[in-house]
Amino acid sequence: MGCGVDEVVAAFHRVAEVITAHRDELVDLDRAIGDGDHGENLTRGFTAVRASLDEGEHGSPAEVLKLVASTLISTVGGAAGPLYGTALLRAAKAVPDRVELGPEDVAAALAAALEGVVARGRAEAGDKTMVDALVPAVAAAERAVGDGGDTRAVLAAASAAAETGARETAPLVARKGRASYLGERSAGHLDPGARSTALVLGAFASPGPSPSRTPGKECEG
Repeated sequence: MGCGVDEVVAAFHRVAEVITAHRDELVDLDRAIGDGDHGENLTRGFTAVRASLDEGEHGSPAEVLKLVASTLISTVGGAAGPLYGTALLRAAKAVPDRVELGPEDVAAALAAALEGVVARGRAEAGDKTMVDALVPAVAAAERAVGDGGDTRAVLAAASAAAETGARETAPLVARKGRASYLGERSAGHLDPGARSTALVLGAFASPGPSPSRTPGKECEG
């Protein structure tokens, strides 16, 4: 078993809930080293995502990823919309015809998402960006696949690694984005993009219920 359309839709509903719940945290993180709009922008974007997902049926996980990408690009301001949108579009291209996403598909989608963010943002590990959460997430997902982990295990490994990667951005000096203008003063603060990335992956890994059309659906092993 893996992540089918219903499970992916439910996962994005959980993402919207988690981002909304952490809106103020993300605003505060971004206010410290950016312009303070990351939490508000993502909350607006994922609220729109929930509405888009409820408007009709979806044929495949890739279609869901593309819909979410286009919605975020059109509704999220700043750098976050294009970066998240590009990540999801690349992920969709990595699993174009899959009815369900198995462990290898999840790892491939994450790797493609990382490639998209790197290409769009021209950032690398250590720059204090969302890449610092995605790089360890991809590595952990690929290790979990190599160890024979099921879909749930791969998502859990990616989530835990992204959480650690986000925390480890605190001592870094930003080299990309608005935070880079602060130079050494950017050290001592979590990167908001890395934190939101960890929240998104955590929502995907969570087995919690969702108020979507498929409540309680989760990616299965």
